[in-house]
Amino acid sequence: MSSAAEHAGEVTHAPKITGLADLSKLSLAALGVVYGDIGTSPLYALKECFSGEHGVEVNPQNVLGIVSLVFWSLTLVIVVKYMTFVMRADNHGEGGILALLALLKPKAGEKTLALRIYVMLGLFGAALLYGDGVITPAISVLSAVEGLGAGQPNEAAATKVTEATVEGFHAHLTFSEALSSKPVIVAITVVILVVLFLAQRRGTAKVGAVFGPTMLLWLVTIAGLGSSWIVKHPSILFAINPHYAARFFMAHGVHGFLILGAVVLCITGGEALYADMGHFGKKPIRAAWFFAVYPALLLCYFGQGALLLEKGNVDNPFYAMVSGMWRYPLVAIATLATIVASQALISGAFSLTQQAVQLGFWPRVTIRHTSGEAEGQIFIPEINTALMVACIALVITLQESSKLAAAYGIAVTGTMSITSLLFYGVVRRWGWSALASTALVGFFLIIDLSFFSANVNKIHEGGWFPLAVGVGVFTLMTTWHAGRVRLGESIRAATLPMTVFLEDLAMTKPHRVKGSAIFMTSNPDGAPPAMLHHFKHNKVLHEQVVLLSIQTRHVPELAPSARIEKIVDLGQGLYQVVAVYGFMQTPNVIEVLDLCRKAGLQTHAADTSFFLGRETLLITDRRGMATWRKQLFSFMSRNARPANAFFSIPSNRVVELGTQIEL
Repeated sequence: MSSAAEHAGEVTHAPKITGLADLSKLSLAALGVVYGDIGTSPLYALKECFSGEHGVEVNPQNVLGIVSLVFWSLTLVIVVKYMTFVMRADNHGEGGILALLALLKPKAGEKTLALRIYVMLGLFGAALLYGDGVITPAISVLSAVEGLGAGQPNEAAATKVTEATVEGFHAHLTFSEALSSKPVIVAITVVILVVLFLAQRRGTAKVGAVFGPTMLLWLVTIAGLGSSWIVKHPSILFAINPHYAARFFMAHGVHGFLILGAVVLCITGGEALYADMGHFGKKPIRAAWFFAVYPALLLCYFGQGALLLEKGNVDNPFYAMVSGMWRYPLVAIATLATIVASQALISGAFSLTQQAVQLGFWPRVTIRHTSGEAEGQIFIPEINTALMVACIALVITLQESSKLAAAYGIAVTGTMSITSLLFYGVVRRWGWSALASTALVGFFLIIDLSFFSANVNKIHEGGWFPLAVGVGVFTLMTTWHAGRVRLGESIRAATLPMTVFLEDLAMTKPHRVKGSAIFMTSNPDGAPPAMLHHFKHNKVLHEQVVLLSIQTRHVPELAPSARIEKIVDLGQGLYQVVAVYGFMQTPNVIEVLDLCRKAGLQTHAADTSFFLGRETLLITDRRGMATWRKQLFSFMSRNARPANAFFSIPSNRVVELGTQIEL
């Protein structure tokens, strides 16, 4: 029999680039997936700085100060932190907070308090991303549709809608006023979100081709609009000087610091640069940023600043850059761009869930691959439904992008702060000195925590939402992991050492029936309880018995050539097989058996049966886990996807053997 060396065949997740054509194609695709969120932030970022409870007065000093803050936020956070340093921390080409956490995997025998803290931080950061996945579609689409009401007094328009309804839609209501009313804007937003989420089951393979061109059109549009206003007021370019940002803080004190809670909206989506690195690679992401996204965003923000210098206070500085009927095409382009931005976060939630399942922090869910070519394109119905309900509820409840913005900042800054802390652990593993690591990460944390602190006062305004989602998901993830550890201990305690079982077989010589029996087991070194129950009650064994263990490695993908880690002939017709997958791959037992045949272990589909254990959990007073967590774990376990479906085992070939386990 053959065996593969451990960790052999690890796949670099990023695509190969052989020339300028590949780089250009991937950079265009990255525009649609990676930059949808940050690319649409001009819709609401500058608006929030000059409106709402914490907005400042529109005057030349404030405009130059805030535009300077936006410029340096984009430069220091995106260019310096993510582009220059964090993206260097890739796990075989893959990025994201769980990939970063995987880089901190303990060495053999290493168990320290620092590692446990890193795990808890990483899990909470991942949990916050679910809150981000709910808020992004809601705020992006709503802020785009609100362009219909730009320049219109919404309350007056809403009043006229009421009058028109009472009087039978009389002439009091114009078409423009009807579109600009808050109920209509909310209704349009909800319809777009419903269509967006219902379309997820079709996958992004087909529509993904238009994502890049759509975002390119959007970036060209906002760059052109911004340039036209910069030409009128080139003095806005003085905002590049950080002196104006510093002077803004000195002039406004605490109030100026709180404005950072709105300024941070210009870097929303920054985490996506890192999370989507495995789909496109570092070079395309950086090329798209420096040649398209960064200049377009700067031109748009500086253009909005120039407009404010020209016109003074306006309802929405983005939509005020156009006038008359030109507003409607701009709303249409903005809506398309925000749908792209929303899609990226929804797909990210699917990918994050898949990783969490494979790493043992989430129950088995339905994972459907929507593309035969790209393994990362998946659809998870349970997550899609939860996100859709939460998004729609959020829009109906808050109704304004300004209120959603308060919730947005907490999620973004919380995740960025956790990324910085995890990055410290990684650079220390690279061999950096404590002084150099602390200096670099300390600089990042000063920025991250400043943004986070400025958003803390918004918790009561909506910032509680992502924190509540984060705490809820974190509780589920840690409970599931702790429950699986406890369950594994119980199963191992009931597992008979293989040597003892083989000795018993040699003495009893039980009747052997034709065919092959596949027993799934998490412990490859012992006789699984399902096999012991089968042998005890049926008094027979198949001629060929395969103990199959599927394990997850802390790498994104493993090549099929490295799928079978080992095949061991235990004697008396028993074989031990260990198959390995990356944390971004979905296990497939049929694929494993096909590879086993190529390695010399022959099984025939027609006479192969799969034996699975189904545990019934009994809640006891045993210490080690709170009763409410035991009950929660039991509920999650009952509602998890069946093992045969998750491992792609044909349902008509499965035999389940029940067992009771005390928690």
